[in-house]
Amino acid sequence: MHSASPLSDADSLVVATDTIAEQQPKGFFGKFIKYFSESNKEKKQKKFDISFIGGPSYTKDTNFSIGLMGSGLYRMNGCDPSMQPSNVTIYTNTSVIGLVAVGVTGTNFFPQDRYRINYDVRFNYFPSKYWGVGYDECSVDDNETSMKRLMGKADAEFLVRLADNLYIGPMFSAMVLKAYDIDADKMHLYHGQDLKMHNIGLGITLQYDSRDNVTNPHRGVYVNASQMFRPKFLSNDYAFSTTDLTVNAYQTLWRGGVLAEQVKSQFNFGTPSWETMASIGGSYVMRGYYKGRYRDKHMASAQVELRQHVWKRSGITVWGGAGSVFHDKHSAKHVLPNFGVGFRWEFKKNVNVRLDYGFGKNESGFIFNVNEAF
Repeated sequence: MHSASPLSDADSLVVATDTIAEQQPKGFFGKFIKYFSESNKEKKQKKFDISFIGGPSYTKDTNFSIGLMGSGLYRMNGCDPSMQPSNVTIYTNTSVIGLVAVGVTGTNFFPQDRYRINYDVRFNYFPSKYWGVGYDECSVDDNETSMKRLMGKADAEFLVRLADNLYIGPMFSAMVLKAYDIDADKMHLYHGQDLKMHNIGLGITLQYDSRDNVTNPHRGVYVNASQMFRPKFLSNDYAFSTTDLTVNAYQTLWRGGVLAEQVKSQFNFGTPSWETMASIGGSYVMRGYYKGRYRDKHMASAQVELRQHVWKRSGITVWGGAGSVFHDKHSAKHVLPNFGVGFRWEFKKNVNVRLDYGFGKNESGFIFNVNEAF
């Protein structure tokens, strides 16, 4: 797990525009403009610097919604001012389709960066869609079925530094899910698995992280290799293990230009449930695809993104990539394309609000969120 973007299931946030006049008007409007004009200035004299942003948004997954997000930066006592600050994001979101989501995510850095804690806790009620398992089922438009999901999820990592940029530590994951209001004629797409389940996982992660900044890297490398176990003796409805590997790299090409690359894979062994299978789509991997439309036991993807600062706090991005979901080597032949463009606005220091539009095979969609996709 890495601290990235807060709306894992809702995939929806809000965006503000950079319209700041040289002579700021007085009154409420003047205070409003001043608030956002100073929101990206790091305030090292403040122990906890938090700013809020809210408003309407739209994504293919959630339709029109209203969200409120607070982004905070802080340093623990004993942390050197030259260290990157710890970050926390709290959010809430509601949409016209009935989505209700609340959550908190962040990374806490300890003095001298000896330890790190990454965490992501969320709850959502989410009317969503489902197409089945495997490319053959998921690629059939007529398999689309609706359902309502009530889910709580918590993920955490505690990392200990072994050497410069090298960390290791335990992982924890817990999920409770209830799905209902399923189309009766599409129940076969769940392959006899339960619609109500809980899941507890324990694991270990090894990370190499030389990024200059976690939330908006301009240079460096991030490698995460993790192994999660969800055995029966933890009262799991479905017993399986998950192996994740993520490799990100960042290079500054010229003034304001950053090239970012990612290769990501997930392999499940045992009997994962339909909800916990590897998937693509959403706000991070294969943007533009409906989150979870394509799912199977395993997943592999790659993407390359060019990020360019344009003017003041604004920037643009373009990306391209490809991905696949599969259950064995014979079914890995179906490769899905992905590309898109995006806009960035620096809400806080090294914390971007982003608007992306992604294109995939026979589908596309908007994504509003905070922090980079990877």
